[in-house]
Amino acid sequence: MAHLKKIFSLVFFAFLGLALWQCAKRGTPTGGPKDDTPPQLVRTEPENFTTNFKSQKIRLYFDELIKLQDVQNQLIVSPPLKYPPELKPQGGAGKYVEIIIKDTLKENTTYTLNFGQSITDNNEGNPTSFLTYVFSTGSYIDSLTLSGAVKDAFNRSADKFISVMLYEIDTAFTDSTIYKSPPLYITNTLDSVPFFELKNLKAGNYALVALKDVNKNNQFDQRQDKIGFVEDTITLPTDSVYLLNLFQELPDYSASVPSYVAKNRIIFGYRGNEKDIKIETLTVLPDSVRTKIIKDRETDTLNYWLTPTDLDSILFTVSNTALDIVDTFTVKTRKLPLDSLQISPSKNGKFSFEDTFSLLANTPITAVDTTKIGFFIDSLAAPYRYSLDSIGNKVDFEFAVEPNLRYAMYLLPGAVTDFFGIQNDSLNYNLNIGSYADYGNLRLTLGGAVRYPLIIQLTNERGEIKRELIASESQIFEFNNLDPAKYTIRVIFDDNGNGIWDTGNYLKKIQPEKVSYYPDVIDVRANWELEQNFIISE
Repeated sequence: MAHLKKIFSLVFFAFLGLALWQCAKRGTPTGGPKDDTPPQLVRTEPENFTTNFKSQKIRLYFDELIKLQDVQNQLIVSPPLKYPPELKPQGGAGKYVEIIIKDTLKENTTYTLNFGQSITDNNEGNPTSFLTYVFSTGSYIDSLTLSGAVKDAFNRSADKFISVMLYEIDTAFTDSTIYKSPPLYITNTLDSVPFFELKNLKAGNYALVALKDVNKNNQFDQRQDKIGFVEDTITLPTDSVYLLNLFQELPDYSASVPSYVAKNRIIFGYRGNEKDIKIETLTVLPDSVRTKIIKDRETDTLNYWLTPTDLDSILFTVSNTALDIVDTFTVKTRKLPLDSLQISPSKNGKFSFEDTFSLLANTPITAVDTTKIGFFIDSLAAPYRYSLDSIGNKVDFEFAVEPNLRYAMYLLPGAVTDFFGIQNDSLNYNLNIGSYADYGNLRLTLGGAVRYPLIIQLTNERGEIKRELIASESQIFEFNNLDPAKYTIRVIFDDNGNGIWDTGNYLKKIQPEKVSYYPDVIDVRANWELEQNFIISE
């Protein structure tokens, strides 16, 4: 009997637990299906596409609570307004968007307000994509359109939020207009796709320009904005589709105010080409003062090295010989410590078959004493060659690289001497060479619209150059002993044959040199042999 009671109790509690679970289950709100419907515009005040517009306030009403997201980037007003309109709600939710115009509107002009994806529902954030409100201060709405795409001239992907502008070519327009005046029409590629469409345009002749407008002032700032332009005049109406190639111009030459940064170093910052810069002293330096100028490896800076002096100040001229520009600067001395010699290796530890080994110095190297340098392969003395690169301020070493060996370099004190007579302390570096099987090889063949000379660059996914080959004629391109990784291929059509990619210039109407990317990412694996064909389109 006790056994039956125990079974009954277990069954009872099991059913009770099931009942409670079902009650809990029925009582748990599921929230229903997720809302993925964007807000719907139900009416506007004044009506969309109003003519003879005279209002200073616009309201857009929606069928649910909405909020504004990233409206500063998303809202594009065309033609641009001098003063941004005031928008509500800001930081809250409501059933309408209110736009208060703070400008005096132009007569007989069609205006377009494109909200991009800034209007979203309050709960789920579903955007009402590319909603536009159009009105005209004249008696009709302009209806012409112009479309196209934007690409980056050098990088694989274009930037987001590229402004695409139309300037009316009239008696007031010059090439310098884009530096100081807003366009007549403007749109934006936003953050989704690099395509654009300018709407509600009037017939006429225009200049088409694209800007990565950092300051968001609808004007070209060469120091920070990328630019793309179409050389030919755009005549509307047209059925043509345009591609704008965005590039960063080389900045116009300018010299920065120099300054002492160490007792033995003055820095001269600049913009432009350092090869055209000449630095001279108007102050007569004592015979004991020696000087040397070396470009900084990383920045647009010339390091002016000098042996210490008691002069309170030095008067310099900085000249650009190509442009015949001369600036005069006075540099006052400061109580600062000396920059002392520091040496660092280009590689230490893992070393591949395609690497080079150099010793880099922070102060100018003047002498190398090879009797104080030991080079060993698996503990045995080995031969090497070296060269002193005074421009790069480094010592380059050449030696045979064989697999599965250990290399060591020892520098005794005094092996390297700098401009100030300072010598190195004891240094040692170890290099480990792996097996050929640790690396992969890539063979690349080009086809299609190929022209020479060209530069082929193998980059990582961040665009950093890992290998580079320059070719003046057709060949099979081999990239051997690659670290296992994912790579992209960039082909530069080096039309002027100077071995580098040349950007464009708006005022000179020069487009940048063409760059093509292999469409896929290449996965190189250890002990693999890859062969790829790259068919380049026009």
